[in-house]
Amino acid sequence: MRVAWVMKLKPGCEEIYKQKHDEIWPELVDLLRRQGVQNYSIYRYGLTLFAYLERDEPEPLGRPHDPIILRWWKLMEPYMEYNPDGTPWIEPIEEAFHMD
Repeated sequence: MRVAWVMKLKPGCEEIYKQKHDEIWPELVDLLRRQGVQNYSIYRYGLTLFAYLERDEPEPLGRPHDPIILRWWKLMEPYMEYNPDGTPWIEPIEEAFHMD
C-alpha cells in the first residue's frame, strides 16, 4: 500500500528540519519497520513537505500512537505546522499515477 501526504514547515526551519532527519533516532526507524513501513521518503519544496511511504497493510484505525512517535512529534513541533492536539498538520493526497 502506498501513502502520500503534505505537511508544512514554519519559515526559517528548513535547516533544522533537515538536521533532525539526518540524525533520526534508530529506535524510530526500527519502530516504523516493525509497523510494516518501507520506502519512506520526505521531500521539501520551499516550506511544503511531501511525504511518501509504502507499508504492508493499512495503518489500523484507532491504534494509539507509540510513545516514540509522540516524543518525535514533540521534538518537531517548533519547526512545523501542527494541529491544536499536538499532532503534525497533514493533508493526505491522492495518487494520480503509478508505474511499477
